[in-house]
Amino acid sequence: MGTPALPSLGKHCCVEDCKLIDFLPFNCDRCNQVFCLQHKSYTKHPCPLTNQIDVTVLICPLCAQRVHLHPNEDPNITWDIHVNCECDPSNYQNATKKKLCPVPGCKEPLAFSNTIRCKDCTLEHCLRHRFALDHECSGPKKSETGFSFISVLRRSLKRELTPIQSSNGSVKWCLNLRNSALNLRASAEAGMQKLSAATNHALQKAKEGFGAGGQLVEHCLQCPARFSNVNALIDHVEKVHEDAVQKACAVVTIDICPLCSKAFRDPVLLVEHVENHENATS
Repeated sequence: MGTPALPSLGKHCCVEDCKLIDFLPFNCDRCNQVFCLQHKSYTKHPCPLTNQIDVTVLICPLCAQRVHLHPNEDPNITWDIHVNCECDPSNYQNATKKKLCPVPGCKEPLAFSNTIRCKDCTLEHCLRHRFALDHECSGPKKSETGFSFISVLRRSLKRELTPIQSSNGSVKWCLNLRNSALNLRASAEAGMQKLSAATNHALQKAKEGFGAGGQLVEHCLQCPARFSNVNALIDHVEKVHEDAVQKACAVVTIDICPLCSKAFRDPVLLVEHVENHENATS
C-alpha cells in the first residue's frame, strides 16, 4: 500500500464489512477513525459520539424563544429550567408579530429586502406600493409657524355660518368671508397700535434716564453719585474726575536696578545697565 515516494498513501476503511483501501480517506472528527467515501458520514458508520453534534432546538410556545436540547441531559429537565428561569410570555407578541404594509387590503409582510420608506409621509411600504400614488401619500407635514390666518378664518366661519340654501349659498358665504377678514384686520390694527404706544413710552423713559419707579438709574463708576440721564453723568465725569485721570496718566514709572539700586525711567536703559554690569563682573 502506497508508493516509494508516498509510503503513507492510502488506508483501509475501519468498517469491518468494508475494509476498502482508499487513497484519499476521510477522518471522522468524533471517533478519529478512517473511513472511505461510502462510510464517511456519521450515519453510515457506527460512530459512538454522534450525539455530541446534536443541535436539536425546541421553540417555546409561551415566549417563542429557542431552547437548545443538550445530548446528555433529559429534555424534561431542560424544559423545566427554561420555564422557571428564562421564559417570558410577554415576548411572544414581539417575536411572532410581523409588520405588514399599511395600505388597506395589502397583507404583504415587511422584511429587510422588500421595505421602502416614503420620503414624504415617512411610512414604510412594500415594493408594490412604494410610489406616492399607490399608497395615497399625504405629502410632507407642513409646520405651522407664526400667525395662522387660515385657522382663525375657519373658526370664524364655523361660528358665523348657518345652514345656507343652495340658491343663495355662494353669496352668503362670500359675505361671511368678507366680514371675517374685516374683523381680523381691525383686531390686527388695534394690536399694532397698542404695541407702538408701549414701545414709544419705553423709548421715552430710556431717553429721560428713569426706570419703572421714576428713580435715578445712571450712576458714576468712580463715586456714589447718581444722575437722571447720560448727559449729566458725562458732564460730571469730565468736570470732577478728568483731573484725576490726567494725573494718573501722568505718573511716571521708575524701575530700580536689582544689582546696584540705581533708578531708571526707561526700561531699555535699565536692561543695558544690567548687561554692562554683568559683563564688568565677569
